Amino acid sequence: MSELLDLVVEAHGGLQRWKRVQRVAGEMSIVGGLWARKGWPEALRDVRVSGLCHEQFLSYSPFAGPGKRSEYTPQRVAVTTDSGEIIAARERPRDAFAGHTMATPWDELHLAYFSGFAMWNYLTTPFIFTLDGVQTREIEPWQEDGEPWRRLHVTFPEHIITHGNEQVFYIDARGLTRRMDYSSPLTGGADNHVAHYMSGHKDFSGIVLPTHRRAYLRRPDGSAMREHVMVAIDIATVEFS
Repeated sequence: MSELLDLVVEAHGGLQRWKRVQRVAGEMSIVGGLWARKGWPEALRDVRVSGLCHEQFLSYSPFAGPGKRSEYTPQRVAVTTDSGEIIAARERPRDAFAGHTMATPWDELHLAYFSGFAMWNYLTTPFIFTLDGVQTREIEPWQEDGEPWRRLHVTFPEHIITHGNEQVFYIDARGLTRRMDYSSPLTGGADNHVAHYMSGHKDFSGIVLPTHRRAYLRRPDGSAMREHVMVAIDIATVEFS
């Protein structure tokens, strides 16, 4: 691994600790303009998330209403009752976003797919940077409010489902991830550029994660349009096992 990648991985708990955990669960609240625009302003408020650390699986409960839960994998998403009865399911869920614009509403399965892969990425970063097929390189630094941040350009292979194959992560002097830049075509077009900030890092079972996330649209000069919060994530607690 590169020196910067080593720094980031160690600052978040280290690869050896990560290899010893298999499951993750947490209590959190997810709101913001994106969810309202897609027709689900309160669907992810006060939810419990559970997932696998080394496989792309994640579930929300309750999901889009009481007594329901979601199931996300790259190949299939579903909404079930708490007892496991299937309410709705979709194979090849990414294909269902074809032709969407920012104004296109989502059904429950669109929501299950997008919120599923996004949160799985957030809970496994930066350790997924070390997976086979992921390429990383340090690029020029950035000044944010007078603070110098190093930047790591990450290219993901097709089999790791994420917002976009190419992303840039901003790293502070402690090695903690403080911002990520990406384009999010599934939310409505390739020009939907995002600056996604992270803060409030805490140690959960030996793994360090940010507890606050705020995503904004990003201007061509790299600055964030902070007037409108597209996504706001506040994590109360996380357990790794």
